[in-house]
Amino acid sequence: MKVFLLTLSLGGILAAVLFGTLTHWDPSYMSIHGWIALFLGTFLSLAVGGGLMALVFYSARKGYDDRIEVETPDPD
Repeated sequence: MKVFLLTLSLGGILAAVLFGTLTHWDPSYMSIHGWIALFLGTFLSLAVGGGLMALVFYSARKGYDDRIEVETPDPD
């Protein structure tokens, strides 16, 4: 699994560098407002994802995800 993730991440980096090289992409074209928006969007997305995963683990460990058995009274 580690080899797969390493290969996938290195392949993504290589694809990004190759794309930038072939299209003569220059990151200085993005204004400061674009960089701020990119940073905030990335940070907030990771924060929301991390928070939701923390809630999932908290819920599972505290037993909130267990089945509830309803006791019905006997008809006698």
